[in-house]
Amino acid sequence: MRVPVRDMAGETVGELDLSDAVFGIEPHVAVMHQALVRQLANARLGTHDTKTRSEVAGGGRKPWRQKGTGRARQGSTRAAHWRGGGIIFGPTPRSYEQKMNRKMRRLALRSALSVKASDQQLVVIDDLVMNEAKTREMAALLDRLGLESSVLMLLPERNDNVELSARNLPYVKVQRATNLSVRDLLGYDYVMVTRGAVEQIEGILG
Repeated sequence: MRVPVRDMAGETVGELDLSDAVFGIEPHVAVMHQALVRQLANARLGTHDTKTRSEVAGGGRKPWRQKGTGRARQGSTRAAHWRGGGIIFGPTPRSYEQKMNRKMRRLALRSALSVKASDQQLVVIDDLVMNEAKTREMAALLDRLGLESSVLMLLPERNDNVELSARNLPYVKVQRATNLSVRDLLGYDYVMVTRGAVEQIEGILG
């Protein structure tokens, strides 16, 4: 697959051959879905907690004697059917972690990249260099490239000026290519990637 390479002025300066093993496979929808569900589940903290009758404060005294009152026998005012009592079968802290083997994770990434490439939502830029952090310049760059909706930028290494320039744009996320995830690929309309990032991605997933 050949895609045009553009510069920061928005002009086409050449073409790049993308690896068919990474950007040209038949997308595996089920694996992409499983990878996305796994990532969302692993992001959950699992710190929710409710108190059982043994954990609620109070209720240590028997509210009335066992017999002779005409009322139902009660041992504590913190039983579940009392107001202010404990919760039965409520949520308690637990881990939501899901496991997925490496081959399936990489297949999901290759599938998501192939979807972006086939839908012409993959934009390759020759290099992304900014001398200073300017949000206005970043917004102008995206406008020149015709990227008016949400954009995921993939860089080969850390670039503070680029990251700071994009930080105040709510529809833009800057990510290093080595930290690529299915959630990010599917969550943004366009993927803008530099030549160096493409080489990194093909080296990892190829």
